Amino acid sequence: MKVLVTGVNGQLGHDVLERLKAQQIECLGVGRLEFDLTNEKETEEFILGYHPQAVIHCAAYTAVDQAEIEKELCTTVNVIGTGAIARACRKIDAKLIYISTDYVFNGRGEVPFETDVQPLPINYYGKTKFEGELEVKKVMEKYFIIRTSWVFGCNGNNFVKTMLRLGKDKKELSVVSDQVGSPTYTWDLAKLIVEMVVTEKYGIYHGTNEGYCSWYEFACEIFRQTKLDVKVIPIKSEDYPTKAVRPKNSRLSKDKLEAEGFNRLPAWQDALRRYLLEI
Repeated sequence: MKVLVTGVNGQLGHDVLERLKAQQIECLGVGRLEFDLTNEKETEEFILGYHPQAVIHCAAYTAVDQAEIEKELCTTVNVIGTGAIARACRKIDAKLIYISTDYVFNGRGEVPFETDVQPLPINYYGKTKFEGELEVKKVMEKYFIIRTSWVFGCNGNNFVKTMLRLGKDKKELSVVSDQVGSPTYTWDLAKLIVEMVVTEKYGIYHGTNEGYCSWYEFACEIFRQTKLDVKVIPIKSEDYPTKAVRPKNSRLSKDKLEAEGFNRLPAWQDALRRYLLEI
């Protein structure tokens, strides 16, 4: 099998490429230097030239707050770029794995969102990621859409690294406590993606580490495991205003993973422990 991975310089793309190599699957990781997602012709020509049997599309515009300002760029990357990749895959009969997000949902209630619940995004980033899903579904038959949440990995910035940086200088931090989801280690998610890409069990999935917590609880666990003496103060979303509204319920149901014979990811606390050892 021959696999192309986009967004190789990001957290997830980096780990997906490493997992593929570990499985001795022929692969190529690409970033902005290889082709520009905002250029449809360039994107299609590169994919047709490499002629993979599968594309794992990890590249995306992910600056959630900035997306409220740079709407055109966010749409071009997340929607038009994804459409170009899907059309190229269709031409060469390649599978496509598209990485989506918990932000496609409105975040209401406390029940985990199933894969078949109608998305209703409440910020612009989420809107474009959902529209990217629609592009994939419109063009492709051989596709996997994997929605994930709260990712952390070695190759990039994330909440864990931010907390560790702030925790070295401050004895007290305020962290939002009314947004609940699943922290997800990209190394674990990458393993699931590689397991999935060699199958033909197409469809929409949710892939996160097991268990749920708030950002406040996540921060407390980071400091507990690293033995940093930091007092974490829980605050409401309204007390920490951001340009983009965040969903308060980011719980994603992973029942479909089990139903299709895929392994659930380990508990998020265990994932955090292994990640801290790695960094």
